[in-house]
Amino acid sequence: MKSFRSIRALLFALVILTIATASQAQVAVSITIAPPVLPVYQQPVCPSAGYIWTPGYWAYGADGYYWVPGTWVEAPAVGVLWTPGYWAWSNGGYVWNAGYWGPQVGFYGGIPYGYGYTGIGYQGGYWNNGQFYYNRSVNNVSTTNITNVYNKTVINNTTVNHVSYNGGSGGTTARPSAQQLAAARAKHIPATAAQVQQQHAAKANRAQLASVNHGHPPVAATSKPGEFNGKGAVAAKGATGENRASENRVATNGNKGSTNKAAATRGSANKATPARTNENNAAENKAATRASTNKAAANKAAAARTNENKAAESKAAATRASENKAAEKKAPAARANERKSEESKAAATRASENKAAEKKAPAARANERKSQESKAAATRASENKAAENKAAAARANERKSEESKAAATRASENKAEENKAPKQKAAQPAPHPATSAHAQPAPHPQPAPKPEARPEEPVTEAHARPQKAPSAARHEEQPRPKKEQEKPPQ
Repeated sequence: MKSFRSIRALLFALVILTIATASQAQVAVSITIAPPVLPVYQQPVCPSAGYIWTPGYWAYGADGYYWVPGTWVEAPAVGVLWTPGYWAWSNGGYVWNAGYWGPQVGFYGGIPYGYGYTGIGYQGGYWNNGQFYYNRSVNNVSTTNITNVYNKTVINNTTVNHVSYNGGSGGTTARPSAQQLAAARAKHIPATAAQVQQQHAAKANRAQLASVNHGHPPVAATSKPGEFNGKGAVAAKGATGENRASENRVATNGNKGSTNKAAATRGSANKATPARTNENNAAENKAATRASTNKAAANKAAAARTNENKAAESKAAATRASENKAAEKKAPAARANERKSEESKAAATRASENKAAEKKAPAARANERKSQESKAAATRASENKAAENKAAAARANERKSEESKAAATRASENKAEENKAPKQKAAQPAPHPATSAHAQPAPHPQPAPKPEARPEEPVTEAHARPQKAPSAARHEEQPRPKKEQEKPPQ
């Protein structure tokens, strides 16, 4: 029996050593017994800004599974989130995958731990500009000391059966995505010293053993790590009577055994002394009284915690209702101010635009007039040049036409004169031969007078007139035949 307990202690030491290392890797030793289902409990109030909820889990020790309460933990660095650890079935046993801090939430077996941990990612809040903002729909946050809050309904598409392990018989069937695998391989931070302290405190408390509390630990969650007593400690649902009674029965039976053993020893040593028997009976009665007192105190403490939790929930609900009502009253005034500010801004913008347009208009009109004048001048210059070119071409054509016409006329007149001269010579009678007494010298033929050149009339561009072609008679005169013939001698 002692060797068996030694083996269990060694196995427990190996498991604890592996869990305490800073890694999300699996433990080296697997366990064939599946962990119990997750207990149901109320989340305690967040103690201060910057704390992030880390859900509870079943750890394994020398005496079996024990519950490590969920707690609010101060983030080790700005911008990091907690990826919870989880049990997974692998190679014929259940192995533990430790949690870690990192910029992204990785894979945690699809375990529905609650309070933002739906099985995939984290819906309880986010970092923004160095501040953590809490989703009040899944977190118990008081706005008295925390103002970075918002409300967003979390829709959970996973069937919540409180299973605490992945794979195997009855476990979740989730598989890690590529993004979750990348988050697991990325650089991250292991569990903080406060989280390790929380685990050690749970291990030292035998009431946290599943074999003692039957899956309903008396401390299911704490406000801060290590606070297993006081207002910050919250019991699991169903732990008020059953677990406390089990715990008290263990204590009572232990006291009874010790008392009976002592009585038997004293009785064997002093059989003849009846007073010792009475003392033993009185001790047993006193032990039973203590057990009853402890049970009543435990029940009273549990009832007090329940009432405190209920009062805290009612107060939180009233606070949220008041804040929502104040926000609703503030919203119309804020909207009115926004509208007024927008209208004033729009009016100022329109005034500035109108003023700028008024300043711009004279300059624009001056530029337009200047542009039109320049365009008109260029157009007139182009038209004048075109008209000059057209007039010059017209004059050249007219001169050419007149010269051609004059040349043709002169050629016709010359031809007509040439044709007419032989006919006139043939029609005239032959002259009588002159006698020597009346012979007169023949007159010398006179050269035809040259045509006089007429000066050209000046012609303007606008009133150019074609020059009249000089008649052929003025330019050339044919020699006339002699009218006087020598008279024949009488």
